[in-house]
Amino acid sequence: MALIDFGGVKEEVVTREEYPLSKAQKTLEKEVVAILGYGPQGYGQSLNLRDNGINVIIGQRKGGKGWADALRDGWVEGKTLFSDIEETIRKATVVQYLLSDAGQKEQWPVVKRNLRKGQALYFSHGFSVVFKEQTGVVPPPEVDVILVAPKGAGRTVRSNFLAGSGINSSFAVHQDATGHAKERAIALGIAVGSGYLFPTTFANEVHSDLTGERGVLMGAIAGLMKAQYDTLRAKGHSPSEAFNETVEEATQSLYPLIGKNGMDWMFASCSTTAQRGALDWAKHFETAAKPLFELLYRDVQEGIETKRVLESCSAPDYRERLEKELNEWKQSEMWRAGAAVRALRPENWEKK
Repeated sequence: MALIDFGGVKEEVVTREEYPLSKAQKTLEKEVVAILGYGPQGYGQSLNLRDNGINVIIGQRKGGKGWADALRDGWVEGKTLFSDIEETIRKATVVQYLLSDAGQKEQWPVVKRNLRKGQALYFSHGFSVVFKEQTGVVPPPEVDVILVAPKGAGRTVRSNFLAGSGINSSFAVHQDATGHAKERAIALGIAVGSGYLFPTTFANEVHSDLTGERGVLMGAIAGLMKAQYDTLRAKGHSPSEAFNETVEEATQSLYPLIGKNGMDWMFASCSTTAQRGALDWAKHFETAAKPLFELLYRDVQEGIETKRVLESCSAPDYRERLEKELNEWKQSEMWRAGAAVRALRPENWEKK
């Protein structure tokens, strides 16, 4: 592995230069990779694997959206697409368990009784294994248990692959029954489209992932945007002005600068007035938010968040309640204003 300096701390990572796709293909040439679940990660990872020449089959409940999506994407019923999960597992040497976390808990008895010695059980999230007291997921000792966790949504895993850019991923080995678990994990990580891979543990992956999703990646940013938008509206600003100053400028101008060259580069690309205000107020927001992130991490680590996820997502009316919650965001003034603003972007206006 290559030794890279991350902000003064040296870490080992796996890059495409040292572990090219051709090496991954050679490692996986005799493997049959079964993808259980055709949700976002199942979709993205399976298509990337297939395009990279890996022998892939799909196990997905027949009749639902996932089944229809798989047929749309060229998986063939009875050849590469199977509705019988047990049959799919028996055909495989690697079982990629990519159902939702609640789905993994529900289907685990079926999966466990069909695993056999020498197979690899692959996860893209440490949830089920780390919180085994809640999920019941305890893999048998005779199988490899590995993790490859792309740092992005399944749709991004696919779109980045098609764009030729890849996505970074973490990898981990929880159990090495064959002596080749690490090699399998790295090869699969490269084959699903990772630009580079950094080592972690199942526990570190789930703790950081759940904190990130609830924090800066989604929950915190949504809450901050709503708070600023509502404040501007209450002070007499129009919906378009409030949205542009809260979301549009961030996503269309400033955040891409951060992604390209870092926060310091974004600050340096703005006016001196913006720089001064941002640098000063960043400290206030850090002070205010730090206790909340400490609380969030504690709830993740102690299993409070995972318990809530499992209870909520397994409820019979979950889909209906989820749709209602999402619709509240969609129908809020802020995001209805956003739809109007997006329609006015030059690239969208030209399509009319």
